[in-house]
This record gives sequence, C-alpha cells and structure tokens, in this order.
Amino acid sequence: MKKLFFICLLFCKSISFSQTILNSFPLNLNEPSFSQLLNVQDVKTKDVYVFASDNKDIKILKYNQSLFLTQQFTDSIKFAKDRNLIGYSIGEDQSPLLYWSTKNYNNLRIIKYNLNSKTTKSLNFDFPSNHDYIVTTFQKENVFYILAKEKQQPHLLLYKFENGNCEIKMFDFSAFAFQNGAGKNFSFSLLILRYPIQKADTDSYNPLDKTAAINKMYVVDNHIILTLDYSPKKTQVFDLNIETAEIKEKTFNLPVSTTAIKAANSFYSDKKLFQIAANKDVFLFDVKDYESGETIKSLSVTKNDSITFKNSPFFLQMNDNKPQELKTTAKFLKSLSDLGAGISVLKSRKNSFITFGGFVEFRDYYYGAYADDILAAAPIEYSQSKMVYFESLFDENFNFVKSRQSEPLALDNLFYFLSISKNIALQNILKLDDYYILTYYDTSSKQLFIRRFTDGYINLDPGNPIMNKSLFSQPFSFEKIKSR
Repeated sequence: MKKLFFICLLFCKSISFSQTILNSFPLNLNEPSFSQLLNVQDVKTKDVYVFASDNKDIKILKYNQSLFLTQQFTDSIKFAKDRNLIGYSIGEDQSPLLYWSTKNYNNLRIIKYNLNSKTTKSLNFDFPSNHDYIVTTFQKENVFYILAKEKQQPHLLLYKFENGNCEIKMFDFSAFAFQNGAGKNFSFSLLILRYPIQKADTDSYNPLDKTAAINKMYVVDNHIILTLDYSPKKTQVFDLNIETAEIKEKTFNLPVSTTAIKAANSFYSDKKLFQIAANKDVFLFDVKDYESGETIKSLSVTKNDSITFKNSPFFLQMNDNKPQELKTTAKFLKSLSDLGAGISVLKSRKNSFITFGGFVEFRDYYYGAYADDILAAAPIEYSQSKMVYFESLFDENFNFVKSRQSEPLALDNLFYFLSISKNIALQNILKLDDYYILTYYDTSSKQLFIRRFTDGYINLDPGNPIMNKSLFSQPFSFEKIKSR
C-alpha cells in the first residue's frame, strides 16, 4: 500500500509554496527504477551526504551546513552487487560507512568511503548463529543500529555498528507476562511474529497503514519505546535503554466502554500516549502523560452524537481510489469496527495534528483465466485495502482548535510538491532544524535535486484578495495525497 498524505488546496496554480531549490547535480542513473538513494546528515559537523547508486556505480555527494557541494566521489559497487542499501554511519574521521545487505539479510557488506583519498575499504559481517531475523534498522548520533530477534528465545538483539566495530546487546523479555483478553498466556516471540513491530518516525507524519500496526516502536534519545496493543484492555509499554540494555515496563489502561471494544490502538508522541478504543456504538479517546500515567484528556462519543473535535469530514477509502465521504458518526464507527484501529500524531510547534481511523489490507492471489494460459499455474499476488479516518487539530493543552487558519507546514508543502510531480523516480526526506530537505532524482532532466521546504507560503499575486486567505481554510486531510 502506498503511503497516503494530506492536503486539499484551492488555487494551487497561483501559489508558490515555501520551497527553494538548493542544488541540482547532473546524474545519469542506469535503470533508475532499480536504483537506491539515501540522504543523511553528520550530526557532529552538520555536513549533509547524498548517496545515489544504480547497478554499476555509487555517487557520493558531500555538502556543508549551508548545502554547498564540497566533495564528490564515484565508485564501483562491485563489492555490493545485488545488495540492498539498508543504512549508514559516520566514522570518527568523518568518512561515511554504508551497509549493504544480501537479499536474505544474513550477511552485511560494510564499505567505508574515504572522500579525501578517494579510496574504499570493505568489511564482511555475518550475523551470528543465534540471529533469527531483522526487526528494523535505525540511525542515532552517526551510529547504525539493527534490532533483531534471537532464535528460540524471548530476546531482542541490538547490533550497534560504529567505526567498523559491532557491539551486540540483548533485551530479555522472559520476566514479563503476555496475556490475551481471555487471560491466556502466550510468548513474546509469538506476539511479535504474528504482529511484527513497526518503527514509527518521530520527525515526520506516519500514515495510518503504519500506525494501525498492533506493535510499534519509537527511538527517543537513548531509548526504544515499544508499545504493544494486542489487548482490548490495555497498552503494554516497554522502555528499552540502548546504553544499559535495561527494560522497564509500564501499563496504560485503555478507555473503558460498557460494551466490548472491537478496535483499539495507541501512539507515542512527545512524552504522551494517545489511545483510542471503539466499536460500532462508541468512540473513546484518551491522552495520558507517559511518566505519571495521569489522564490529560478524555473524550467519548456515541454513534448518535456528532464528533465536535474534527476538522475534516469522515472519509472512507478503498485501495488507492479517491476517498468517499461518510455522513454520520454511526457510519464511520460501523466501518471502523471491522478494521485495525490506528491513530497518528504529528507535533508542530505547540499544536498536535491527529489522524483518527483504521486500516486493513487483504492479500489474495489471481490465477490465469484460461487453462492454456502460461500464467495460469503461476498465481499473481495482489492486495485490497480499506481505510476510514478523520483529522483534528489540538493546541498545547489538548483543547480542540476549530479551524486551521494558519500557514501551511513544511511537510504540507513537501507532500503537495510530490503529489504534482511526475518525473520523480527516487526520493528521500531529511529533517534539518526547522525545515525539511527533499532529495530526488528527476528522470526527465536526469538530475539530482535538493529542495528545501519550510512553513508558510508566498503570494505571487498580491492584488488578488483570494490569495490572502490561509491555504488551509478549506477542509484538509493528511491521508488524501499519495506520495510517489
């Protein structure tokens, strides 16, 4: 399922969004659809790197803090042929290291690129025998991490790659209990196998097809926050200390309903836990302080009520088709009760943009229509998806803001640009201080572009009074625009 994003804009042809082309670089990628792109920042020097590879070479571009090109290096990828680029780190000598994985993720080729001497050094890393599978990867403070599952044990393994060395730490969940709604015990290994852990992005918008995951993780400072929403009664949260491998458990009860809850989930943001619970008759929403567990906000709506804290209509979307509007709370709740609930929170300045809803995806197979069809014996997998949602804006005290009469956010501008661009083959989004940069490859001009996106907009026609309105005086929806 493609990621879906938000915006309804009028008069878009007359408006230039707050974006600036910072750099362009001629680049002729061989087979762009099979190429890879990574845009990163050295957190110590603030230098920015772009790594663009095709099936023959990799191009490394280094920019200073002001986004001026300072160095470039082209190298063959013969040592990383037919591998996936899954991450990076920056060495103490400021040389970047890239991590290339085999398709089955059992081996890493770690290549260090020295941009000064234009040389490379390759290292080989085989995962140990107790390694089962990779859960996710992430970068923190120029260091590359892989979170993995250990075979036949209730353990998560954290691989820390730094300066060509690997340190492994183990998080042991054997001391903790996991029970379903009927009180039956099951293992941690079974839980994350059946409901894989989904990494949420703390710097960007997370669409509902991600946040509807039962188990999610967030990287915050030197901690991994793991939220488990398999129970209809509670959210079980684990705080994993990256430095010490210590695990702390917290439990947050879900909002209570007089009838059985059919869909529930949570989202962690800015030291708050946002929880929703629903069935076809009621919709419940709580905001809890993560440290104290105290409830900061609590809202309850029945199917006969109007939801007064929404800034958008109720939307129903099938696959990637145009969303349809649902007219009543009852219709929304009926659709939601059959889906996996999801909630997404984007903090911007003092406000919180929240998407409430649910998502489900079904996978099926198509077989050739005729017996003599050569494809008849080879089933083709396809997916069907369904999503319902609405969106709300809350201030710093979690009071509902009735209308969004403010300038558009940087992400609004960025996702809108993606939605109207036709020749983008590769893209990467990087947050820098109070703005975002989008690095992408344009197949038409065969160039690599870096654009900066900030909050706000520019009125190109000061004489037109319509243009003085906020872009978002119209109904809005983060889930409506498809990111290419």
